[in-house]
Amino acid sequence: MESTDIIESIEAIKVDTPVDKIIRQLKLLISSGQLKPGDRLPAERVLAEKFGVGRSYIREAILRLEFYGLLKTSPQSGTYVASGYSIKVLDSILNDIIKFNKDDFGALIEARYFIELNSVKLAAERRTEEDIKALQTALEDYSAKINKGLKAVEEDMLFHIKIAKATRNSVFESMILILSPDIIKYKVESNVCKTDVERRAIKEHEDILGAIIDKDVAAAEKAMAAHLEEILRISREGNWDRTLL
Repeated sequence: MESTDIIESIEAIKVDTPVDKIIRQLKLLISSGQLKPGDRLPAERVLAEKFGVGRSYIREAILRLEFYGLLKTSPQSGTYVASGYSIKVLDSILNDIIKFNKDDFGALIEARYFIELNSVKLAAERRTEEDIKALQTALEDYSAKINKGLKAVEEDMLFHIKIAKATRNSVFESMILILSPDIIKYKVESNVCKTDVERRAIKEHEDILGAIIDKDVAAAEKAMAAHLEEILRISREGNWDRTLL
């Protein structure tokens, strides 16, 4: 075999994130029968201490498992392993969650693009005055950091999370929350945010917010598509050196 063929056959080593490790351990507890459908998980604080991680990692793992219907959380009584599933089925679904390829940033952006187009339309229909205030605050925080020459990746994503919240649809909100950590991580590690693009994004955010305030569904969708279309194009081309947003 030629050396070039060998190189092409080598795959990069994928390192588990703390969230992956938490999910793996929960999978082991379920597979072994120590956790059964209907069982309640320990409190977040207890889990964080046992796993030796911050509570934010526990929340993210729980959120992902809730999104797939494997956990159910009640504000009054805590988080439970979903009933109605056999241990074998739970084990299989957990395997699929862990195998999800978070390195495929193109797929991540494509998913986000279509989720956000529908999210912003619902937000324009259903937003409340409280939502408008939250979006205005998020936009102000984003603009303030950009105008100081600072990176504002998290503030950018927070603006989009607030849009998802305004849909009054918990699934949309959960989907954006699930995608956000990987998008933020990639942008920070790859240094994909460019100052001129971020400044342009302020105006794009203003256009999105204006359409939501006016309850103009078509304008909101158009503004969101304009905001995300270039990173979608670049993600499909795989040319990350020119990535923006």
